Amino acid sequence: MLENINSAAAPAAYDVVVIGAGPVGLACALEAQRRGLSVCVVDKGALVNSLVGYPTNMEFFSTPELLEIGGYPFPTAHYKPLREDALDYYRRVAVAENLTLRLYERVLRLTGTPGAYEVVTEKGTLATRFVIVATGFFDVPNRLGVPGEDAPHVSYYYKEPYAHMGQSVVIIGAKNSAAKAALQLVRAGAQVTLVVRGAAVSESVKYWIRPDLLNRIAEGRIRAFYHTTVQSISAAGVTVVTPGGEQQLPADYVYALTGYRPDYSLLEALGVSFQDDAARTPTHNPETFETNRLGVFLAGTVCGGLNTSRWFIENGRHHAAIIAARLAEPQAD
Repeated sequence: MLENINSAAAPAAYDVVVIGAGPVGLACALEAQRRGLSVCVVDKGALVNSLVGYPTNMEFFSTPELLEIGGYPFPTAHYKPLREDALDYYRRVAVAENLTLRLYERVLRLTGTPGAYEVVTEKGTLATRFVIVATGFFDVPNRLGVPGEDAPHVSYYYKEPYAHMGQSVVIIGAKNSAAKAALQLVRAGAQVTLVVRGAAVSESVKYWIRPDLLNRIAEGRIRAFYHTTVQSISAAGVTVVTPGGEQQLPADYVYALTGYRPDYSLLEALGVSFQDDAARTPTHNPETFETNRLGVFLAGTVCGGLNTSRWFIENGRHHAAIIAARLAEPQAD
């Protein structure tokens, strides 16, 4: 259910507040609720907000059973479900479990002490014994850090190709998102240029996508610049530095599909520290998923820090049962 918020009212009290209403956050909420704990899920956006932001009709790489939570079957006519299938599925699960949801409500900070925390949001305060952070990583893009990247014709998110028929589109990136966008755009009538910082399209691109992209590049339908970096973006185009020198690429639109990262500012506001490693991994016990702040747990992709390919829905959803069992233990409080 959705709560009506009145910031003047007394703080609502729960055993568990889950921050993040994605698939893993929902899994955490229903597992805790099934163990008799009162739970509230808070998200700054929509239900499964990251999936809302995925490209139209995006196909998951996983089969339905690997995306299921709470034992609910994932019905779909496709071998690999589409974005729209998942949006409907997770909504149905949230309704079936009667989860308490506070959507479009940003969490600001965490105050109090273990067992007596207060999650402070832009709309009120939630008193809670425990906090689970399941915020994923899709909401904070890896920015280019160049002039012009905030122009109206530049986006870090790709939705669909149809508006770009007849346009020159520059895609910055070389992994799955960039590869799929390039293929869709060229087939929708766009003139596509791919800018790749490395020596080649990433080997991590799915095996059925990478050959398709390389063949389109080989036949000249997609231009590709390797060992190339972006210097600036303007209405005139994208200025890049190639092995042969500086060059300007015409661009009616630019997709900077350079990946995403966890919301570190939120983690810092919650009092979570970080390891001194390349991934800037949030500090947590890998067996219990409890952070350095007692009673605050991580679940899903956020556990890997910048290593966003370590955890997905498929394996991150299993964190939910481990954490919920820990919270239900008498000594957990």
